Amino acid sequence: MKKIVSLIMLVVLTMALLVGCGGNQNAGGNATGEETYTWRFAHEEIDGDVQDLYVKKFKEVIEAKSDGRINIDIYPVGQIGDATQQAELLQKGGIEFAIVSPGNTGTLVPENQLFSLHFLFTDDMDKNAEIFKTSKALNELLSNKYLEKNIKVLAYWTEGAMQWTSNKPVNTPDQWRGMKMRTMPSPMIVAAYQAYGANPTPVPYMEVYSGLQLNMIEGQENPLFAIDQMKFYEVQKYLTLANSNLYVTTTAVNPDFFNGLPADIQDMVLETVEELRDYSFEIQEELNGGALDRIKAQSNIEIVELTDGEREVFRAASKSAYDKYVEMVGAGGKEILETLLEEVKEIESR
Repeated sequence: MKKIVSLIMLVVLTMALLVGCGGNQNAGGNATGEETYTWRFAHEEIDGDVQDLYVKKFKEVIEAKSDGRINIDIYPVGQIGDATQQAELLQKGGIEFAIVSPGNTGTLVPENQLFSLHFLFTDDMDKNAEIFKTSKALNELLSNKYLEKNIKVLAYWTEGAMQWTSNKPVNTPDQWRGMKMRTMPSPMIVAAYQAYGANPTPVPYMEVYSGLQLNMIEGQENPLFAIDQMKFYEVQKYLTLANSNLYVTTTAVNPDFFNGLPADIQDMVLETVEELRDYSFEIQEELNGGALDRIKAQSNIEIVELTDGEREVFRAASKSAYDKYVEMVGAGGKEILETLLEEVKEIESR
C-alpha cells in the first residue's frame, strides 16, 4: 500500500510540474529573438546547507553566463517530494536537474552504493577532488549505470566526511552491537553498519531529530554542517569524529532533456558544472569547519576523536561490507570498485 501511495504521489507531482511549465522547458524568446529557458533544479537539503548553496551558485553562474536566456527555479527537499521522489521525477522528465545522492538511490542504481563503503577514499580532500574529476571508475563505468536508469551524471562531489553522533560511546566496533543507527535507505549503508554489529534503521532526514529525541534511534551519521544545522547535538551525548567515509553526491540532469538542447546551451551547462568543482569543496570545507566550533559553543556534547589505532580496527571490520557490495552488484560493480581502489591507491602514492 505504501508503494502504491508513493507512486500516486509521484504521478501527481510529475503532472503538476509538467502542467506548470506547459510540458516544455522553453519559456519563449527574448527581445533579440533568441530562445529562452526556465529549468527546475531540485536538491535534498534545506536552505543554507551545502546542496542549497551549490544550486544557488549554479543558478547565479549560468544565468549570468547566458545573459538572461536561462532561468533556474530551485526546489529544496520537501517542496516537490522527498529525495527519492525527486530522483524519480528527474528520471521521468518532471524536473530537469537534481542533486542525486547514492544514499537515496541505492535501489535504483545499486552500483553507486560503493560510496557507502567506509575508508574508501583518502583523508586528503585535494586528492579526493582529483579522484572525482579524473576517475574512469566514476565518470565512465558508474556514470553509464546511471544513464541506463535515465539519469545523466554531470559531476561527482562531496559534502564532507561523515561523523557519528550517539547516546553512548562508539569508538570501538564492540560498542556498536545492537545499536539502532539511523541510516539513509541504502542497502550498502545498512551493510556498512551491520559490519560493526549495529542495527541500522532507515529514517527520512527530516524525521531524524524527533527519532533521536524519542529514542526510536540511538545514533546517526552526517557531515558536521548537517549535525549543526539540524541541531542533532541537542539530543545526543557523543560526537565521534570518525571521518569514516565521504558523503558523496552528484549533479545530475535528465538525459533526454539535455540531449535535446542546442550545442551551445549544452556547453554552457557543462562549463558551469566544471566551474563549480572547486566551489563545492570550498563550501563543504567552510560549513564543516565552522560547524564544529558552533557545536562546541552551543552544547555540552562530548567530542571524541578516533585514534589511528581505533580507525585501523574499524577499517578491518569494514571489509566484510566490501564483500557484501560485490555480492550485491555482481561483476559490473566489482569492476567499478576494483578500478576505483586502484585509482585511489595511485593518487595517494603521489
